[in-house]
Amino acid sequence: MKWIRITPDKIVINRQKLNTSSTGGELLKEVYRNHIGGYPKFFKMDGLCRLGFVASELLLAQEQPRRTECEDRAVVLYNRTGSLCDDSEYQATIQDTADYYPSPAIFVYTLPNIVTGEISIRNKYYGETMFCVIPDFDPQVIVDGASDFFQDPMTRSALTGWLDCTDRDHYDALIVLVDKGDSEFTPERLAALHNL
Repeated sequence: MKWIRITPDKIVINRQKLNTSSTGGELLKEVYRNHIGGYPKFFKMDGLCRLGFVASELLLAQEQPRRTECEDRAVVLYNRTGSLCDDSEYQATIQDTADYYPSPAIFVYTLPNIVTGEISIRNKYYGETMFCVIPDFDPQVIVDGASDFFQDPMTRSALTGWLDCTDRDHYDALIVLVDKGDSEFTPERLAALHNL
């Protein structure tokens, strides 16, 4: 099982801390510029998509060789705020009736499942995708959700975990790449990683 933990002040990939000099939303931009690049759409994304994009790119880079164009990988993510980060920005564009301008660029991101689509499109994953909103980080729910997807004989691996973003500077991610039957993928292990 490979994993990545991202908070506004640090990124840890499989127990290795990534050297960075920024925090908050600038941290994600710094990491994109220094370690990912080549995907200009990144700068149009909302905070949740940026977080998911950076987390998945760094995590999937650990996979040797990196798998793309596969039908056997599910993308299953969870959070407690849905797309609140972007919903708030969109609401600001329609709040004032005298200066009413509903922004289509922001509206695109008013569904939390957009991030699972971004990850799947980028990597050409054709397996199941799902984004669920739950009350709090719950490792049992995450493990059970992936286990449900693994009931499908076609699904052999999953990119799953917690991806929450209240605004561009406040976020919390724990994403794992797990193969079907991986004995490390337990609620206890996820809880321990989330506490890092």
